[in-house]
Amino acid sequence: MTQATINLALQGGGAHGAFTWGALDALLEDGRIGFDGLSGTSAGAMNAVVMAAGWLQDGRDGARQALADFWQGIASKGVFWNSRSDSNSGLFDWPGRDLFTGAGNQWLEAWSSFVSPYQFNPFNINPLRDLLTRQVDFQALSQPHCLKLYICATNVRSGKIRIFDNAEISLDTLLASACLPQLFRAVEIDGEAYWDGGYMGNPALYPLYYNTPTRDIVVVHVNPIRREEVPRNPAAIATRVNEISFNSSLMREMRAIEFAARMVEEGWLKDEYRSRLRHVLIHSIRDDVAMAALDGGGKLAPDLKLLHRLRDLGRDAALAWLAAHRGDIGKRSSVDLRAEFL
Repeated sequence: MTQATINLALQGGGAHGAFTWGALDALLEDGRIGFDGLSGTSAGAMNAVVMAAGWLQDGRDGARQALADFWQGIASKGVFWNSRSDSNSGLFDWPGRDLFTGAGNQWLEAWSSFVSPYQFNPFNINPLRDLLTRQVDFQALSQPHCLKLYICATNVRSGKIRIFDNAEISLDTLLASACLPQLFRAVEIDGEAYWDGGYMGNPALYPLYYNTPTRDIVVVHVNPIRREEVPRNPAAIATRVNEISFNSSLMREMRAIEFAARMVEEGWLKDEYRSRLRHVLIHSIRDDVAMAALDGGGKLAPDLKLLHRLRDLGRDAALAWLAAHRGDIGKRSSVDLRAEFL
């Protein structure tokens, strides 16, 4: 069976990353798609690393099972960010626990105006630590035959993006990529402090076209790019501000890619310079309507029903993309970058 090889760029978005689980499950199930590099941020970084670790164990089937096990582990704790890592049922007993339900983003912003994680989470408990430790052999990720990984975090002091590759990825780098500063202390790595990668790259695309020979990048979107209604209540406004903020870096990269493609396609460059510019092909798996309809608080306090719904939405979106655009791989972008991002 002829394979078309793609790179994957996986957005973060808390528990809404279960949408990406479904999309990856459909892509892995389709034996016609091969994979080169995976760039991910926050929940997207976890999906990328778990997929790569599962692939090392048993190829496509191993990757699908690893993703299912990871998200089942998330569901078994009842909440994404604030359950005890050593408990199957009880919530982490701290004063702010009840803020992370319902309109989670709104309450999170209000809460973090008064206290910081250095105060309300003095032991820096992260419920994802034990789950990731059990599931991922981080040393194995540096093997030559592992899928190429590029995990994004934000340097707190410099404000610059930091990309960790296979040889650098550890439990701490993965937690750094998902370190929301309202909930967790900055993650220290080699003397530098890091926060969630979504502030500077959600996800970062440039590692894929600089470091892999594959031209096609499939972006799996979690945060809606477009909403038809203007938000009017505090929770809806906070949600939309968050979406715009965490899409901004991706939109800038998309505009740069469109500009580079236009220079190649319209002959702006001298022949001796054309080969120096990568003509990247962009594809998107997304469902803005469905994702926009979700409560933003679900990113922080999901239940099993929500995670399965998101998985199914992601599968449906990926299957629809495959049916419509698999033939575009290697030939053309299936996204109108000018219409979508300029």
